Amino acid sequence: MLIKGVLFDFSGTLFRIESVRSWLGAVLAEREVTVAGEDFERYVAGLTAAGALPGGPVPQRIPDRLAEVWATRDESSERHREAYTGLARQVDLPDPGLYDALYERHRSAAAWRPYPDAAGVLKALRTSGARVGVVSNIGWDLRPVFRAHGLDTFVDAYVLSYEHGIQKPDPQLFHIACTLVGKDPTDVVMVGDDRHADGGAAALGCEVRFVDHLPVEERPDGLRALGLVP
Repeated sequence: MLIKGVLFDFSGTLFRIESVRSWLGAVLAEREVTVAGEDFERYVAGLTAAGALPGGPVPQRIPDRLAEVWATRDESSERHREAYTGLARQVDLPDPGLYDALYERHRSAAAWRPYPDAAGVLKALRTSGARVGVVSNIGWDLRPVFRAHGLDTFVDAYVLSYEHGIQKPDPQLFHIACTLVGKDPTDVVMVGDDRHADGGAAALGCEVRFVDHLPVEERPDGLRALGLVP
């Protein structure tokens, strides 16, 4: 297959969110909230179990009151915030302002790290003439994250679920992306870490290749191993 375009997922594919421990620690420090070590560990465990960090561990259970908004959380910025701050509020944190502060932290460039081979693969695709798009189920604008890490120059189009009111695996989202990069789906590869969500691109005729959703240190060359570039 001659690859003329590649669509990438964001979280767990090109970038990885920080750990729950780092996430909470950064916000506590920013707000100058001091907690005992044992309380910090309890908060970390609670937020982890709740699945309150977008892109982090999945919730162990979804409260009934959040079930509907959770199912469509990536269709709007309001639903995304409501879903994740709602999960976080299952944990009794010492400052009521922490819930919104935690949500804001995860939207910052500091909370995300690109995988070690992301820049190299994206640069090689640009050199080869392939068009690149980012297709993400998300409730906020991730473009500043790409800019902050110097990867925006390699991306031709961003297709974000909340901007279109459509979530992967709906083929419409991938169709929009293929149109924006100007390539026929049969000439495009979709790269992601979620076989259900990202696999939706196959309905259009895209080839789909998967990476493992692993910490940055544990996946140094997962993207390069897909054979997208020489």
